[in-house]
Amino acid sequence: MALCTICALKDSHPGVTLGDDGVCSLCRLDAAGDLLANFAYTNRVFEEFARSGPNPHGDYDCLFMYSGGKDSTFLLDKFVNEDGRRVLSYTFDVPFESTHAAENIRLARERIPATFVIDSDDDGIKTVLREVLNRPAAKPGTYLDEKLPCVSCRSFFVIRAIRHAFRHRIPYIVLCADPQQILTMESDVREVVRGFYRAFGERLLSDEFRADLEMLLFAEDDELPRIVFPFVANRYAYDPERMVAELTAKGLYASSPLETHCTLFPLLNYYSYLNWDCMFYKLNAASHRRSVRRNENHERSTFSIAFPRAADLPGIEERLKRVVLDLAAGRGDEAEQKRELKGIFGELGASAEAARFLAGGFLGMRATAAELGVELRTAEAAA
Repeated sequence: MALCTICALKDSHPGVTLGDDGVCSLCRLDAAGDLLANFAYTNRVFEEFARSGPNPHGDYDCLFMYSGGKDSTFLLDKFVNEDGRRVLSYTFDVPFESTHAAENIRLARERIPATFVIDSDDDGIKTVLREVLNRPAAKPGTYLDEKLPCVSCRSFFVIRAIRHAFRHRIPYIVLCADPQQILTMESDVREVVRGFYRAFGERLLSDEFRADLEMLLFAEDDELPRIVFPFVANRYAYDPERMVAELTAKGLYASSPLETHCTLFPLLNYYSYLNWDCMFYKLNAASHRRSVRRNENHERSTFSIAFPRAADLPGIEERLKRVVLDLAAGRGDEAEQKRELKGIFGELGASAEAARFLAGGFLGMRATAAELGVELRTAEAAA
C-alpha cells in the first residue's frame, strides 16, 4: 500500500491514482475541470439569488434546508437576521438525527424568526439506507464511492425539499454544503431526480411521490426551483472554526463539528472501511493536509473541517479501522475499545465531552445496524 506524499490518500482509494512521483490525482488537480464547471454554475445561481428581490408568487423567498449543523445554522441566522430574507426553514426529520442536532434546532427556533417546517418519511429513508449499506460495493469504484450511503440519504430528502418548493412556488432552495461536498452533489433539479431514479428505481417510490417527480421532470424551466450553494460561491471565506465561535457566542450552537449530526456516523465508517479501506472523513482529512502542506505556516485555506497539525492521520485511520471492524464483528473488549475511541477523537481535536459522545455512538453501532436492518459483514466476507 502506498500513500500520497502530500495528502496521505492511499493508492487504493476509489477513483484516486498515484503518479510515479507519489502524488495523487487529486493533488495534481486532475479533477479540476469538473470542479471548475461546478463552481462556475453554482456561482451564477448564487449571484442570481443574491440579486433577487421578494418572491412575487408566494410568502417565501427561499426554502432553506436546515439540519441543525454549524453550516446551516450560521447561514439561516445570516439570511433572516442580517439580510431580512423571508425564509421557510425546511428540516427533514431523519430518524438517525443526534440529540445534539435536535438541541441546535430548538435554539434556532427560539432565536431566528423564520417559518420552521418539519418533514419526515422514516420508512422511505430507512429503505434507501438499508439497500445501500447491505449491497456489495461495485469495484473498483469511482471517486466518492466511499460516501455513497451519505449521498443517497441526502438525495432522498433533497428530492422531498424540491417537491415542497415546487408545490409552494418557492424559487430557490438553499443548500449549505461546504465546498468539499460540492463534488458529491448535483446542482440541477432535474438531474437530482434522474439520478435518484437511476440509483434506486421506481420500487422505492410511492405512487404519490412518483407522480410528483414525473411532474417535476416535465415542468417548464421557469417553474422549477433553483438550488443555491452559498458556501461554494463564497468558498474562500469558508471558515468553520470562526463560524462555530460566532454561533456559540450567540447561543445558537451546542455541539462539536466533529460529532456530525447523524447517529449513522459509525455505520458510515464501517461501510467505508469494509468496502474501500478508508475512514469516512478521509477526503476531508486529505483536503486539510493538502492545504496545510501548501500553505505551510500561513493562514489555512481549506474546504473542510480542521484537523490538528500534529495528528498522525494515517495512524489514526488504521487504529479506528481496527476498532470499527472489531465492533462490527462483535469482537474485543468494550472498555478498551471505549478508551481507544476516546483517545482517537481527542487526537482529532474533539473535546472530552464530544469524544465521549462519539465513542458511545460507535459502541452502539451493532444495535443501530439491527434497528435499521443492516447485516454487518466482516472484511474477510466482503473480500
